[in-house]
Amino acid sequence: MSNRKYFGTDGIRGTVGQAPITPDFVLKLGWAAGKVLARHGSKKVLIGKDTRISGYMLESALEAGLAAAGLSAAFTGPMPTPAIAYLTRTFRAEAGIVISASHNPFDDNGIKFFSAEGTKLPDDVEEAIELELEKPITCVESAELGRASRIVDAAGRYIEFCKGTFPSELSLNGLKIVVDCANGATYHIAPNVLRELGAQVIAIAIQPDGMNINKECGATDLRLLQQRVLEEKADLGLAYDGDGDRIMMVDHLGHKVDGDQILYIIAREALRQGQLRGGVVGTLMSNMGLELALKQLGIPFTRAKVGDRYVLEKMQEKGWRLGAENSGHVILLDKTTSGDGIVAGLQVLTAIVRNHMSLHDLCSGMKLLPQVLVNVRFSGDNDPLEEESVKTVTAEVEKTLAGRGRVLLRKSGTEPLIRVMVEGEDEAQVTALAHKIADAVKAV
Repeated sequence: MSNRKYFGTDGIRGTVGQAPITPDFVLKLGWAAGKVLARHGSKKVLIGKDTRISGYMLESALEAGLAAAGLSAAFTGPMPTPAIAYLTRTFRAEAGIVISASHNPFDDNGIKFFSAEGTKLPDDVEEAIELELEKPITCVESAELGRASRIVDAAGRYIEFCKGTFPSELSLNGLKIVVDCANGATYHIAPNVLRELGAQVIAIAIQPDGMNINKECGATDLRLLQQRVLEEKADLGLAYDGDGDRIMMVDHLGHKVDGDQILYIIAREALRQGQLRGGVVGTLMSNMGLELALKQLGIPFTRAKVGDRYVLEKMQEKGWRLGAENSGHVILLDKTTSGDGIVAGLQVLTAIVRNHMSLHDLCSGMKLLPQVLVNVRFSGDNDPLEEESVKTVTAEVEKTLAGRGRVLLRKSGTEPLIRVMVEGEDEAQVTALAHKIADAVKAV
């Protein structure tokens, strides 16, 4: 990675009111982005947001900065991140901006950018924006200033786009689905998509108040959804995160179905329909059960670093169209340009309807191996992963697993943690081995 000061793997993110998520910085960011993006032509930038209370403040600041640089802002109001990627393309805008901190709590927020093609900004554009941030802010002539407008039918357009990814000859009639919108950006979109395709929908966590986004609901906390699926005797449940780019599912028995299982179902269905081009991209955290199940189907599989932008890079490098993280970021390049929870869910529903099978049965071809993750805090400049004692214990554990499991040690990208992950066939053994490595890391 380059030495960027503000941009992380997914835009700029932090706690509201602390640098860099402050009104003055975001104003300057709008201006700097405007200066870089104004070189193209349409001079229009789309701005969407999730349901956080801080979204109002940040979109006003962005709008002022863009206007000073001579760009006009078109607001969509609360919209899923993938919707902004899609609408940026259809409106031929210079760029799309999403104000969201995804699955984080409400007092965080962030700014993500999409290119005119609906993909994340290339590194060199992000670097150019950072260079502008170092300069004092200026203002174009009054006649050149940007204007602000609102896109009235943004939700309707995106609903039609999502429905278009579901086969027109099929319908969701007869399916009872609980959908958990995390009090986030999908609250007025996902239930309508499913209803218009014929499903009986029970929608939960659809009363955003600016502060309840992702709170004990959504893709990061499935307990509410699991409970409702069982109470309603529903066929399945879908859960999105706050900005709608992730999905998790729950089968009729209340069991969690994660990104690995969703990827497996979509890949197998594509293979059956003769539509699978190439293979499938997972991450270093993808369960070994996914790898083994795809191998049985003869589907090539490769791992990228953790982070949806790395999954996408690997997919583009290989020319493949399917990739996902086990956290529920599912990227389907034959349908859209970024991870999209609603579109991914519709592909699983397609497999359910087409094969007359339950979600539970569709998962049965893949057995998730027990995976134990232990986080160890470390301080100072020493790198525990370079210590001989840690390497020795790790090698011993790998020898014990004898090719029937995996060991992964990595540094967290966001906090001073070493993540120790061990995977294998026996849960008790895997737990003991994970703690054995963790103890060696602690001892350093």
